[in-house]
Amino acid sequence: MRELITAGEAARAGGEVLAKYFQTGVIAEHKNDSETYNLVSVADVEAEQAIVEVIRRAFPGHAVLGEESHHDDVRSEHLWVVDPLDGTNNFVHGIPHFAVSIAYYHQGQPRCGVVFNPSRDDWYEATAGDGAFHNGKQVHVCESETLDKVLVGVGFYYDRGEMMEATLTAVRDLFYAQIHGIRRFGTAALDLAQVGCGLFGAFFEYQLSPWDFAAGVLFVEEAGGQVTTTQGEPLPLRKTDLLASNGRLHDQVQRLVGPHLPESMRADTGRDA
Repeated sequence: MRELITAGEAARAGGEVLAKYFQTGVIAEHKNDSETYNLVSVADVEAEQAIVEVIRRAFPGHAVLGEESHHDDVRSEHLWVVDPLDGTNNFVHGIPHFAVSIAYYHQGQPRCGVVFNPSRDDWYEATAGDGAFHNGKQVHVCESETLDKVLVGVGFYYDRGEMMEATLTAVRDLFYAQIHGIRRFGTAALDLAQVGCGLFGAFFEYQLSPWDFAAGVLFVEEAGGQVTTTQGEPLPLRKTDLLASNGRLHDQVQRLVGPHLPESMRADTGRDA
């Protein structure tokens, strides 16, 4: 698939920028005053520029939705959804767990996606209808049917109020359900990849943007898993809450994390409280 090849080339170009800054160090700034812990660096911006250059060269008429500076219409027939650096906090603290995430959507549906960790030369690729692959080897979600057999991944948004409290409460309920443990690695694209590879039974987060999950969602689904909102609704291509699982555990996890969805997210997504 030509788009998958381009996604890989673009991810490599963005990854080269990140690798350079990861070796030499980078200074991060706050994105805005209301999100003190939400960081952005020159690496994010330069990596996105490198990625978009590759995409525009191959597909000059396609739209791009990027985290930093490209915000084309999500309703475009041909849309690339780009996160040049997922896991900025890990990156600026020298933790080699971050990723470039690139997905191609056609008429609102994901057709292919790439998640790439340049610090480990680690590749996760998926094409609609053709499966999910980690470093060239096809992968599948785990087969566990009960929560007492799995690890669960969780993401925390930058909020230190309602959303943090809701996430902690959901984690508590998961522990009471006897899960093996919680893992919080700080990079949603790679967390979703862990679900697809069968390492996590499920992953949830109460606020993510499309660039955080666009490629990872397709990876989970092509690996045999299921992705919805925490309320069990189809996942929109906008800011949303998210629950990914191996499918067998989906209802069980949803019953535990769904009730704790913060009121602010219900309002943001137009849901009734």
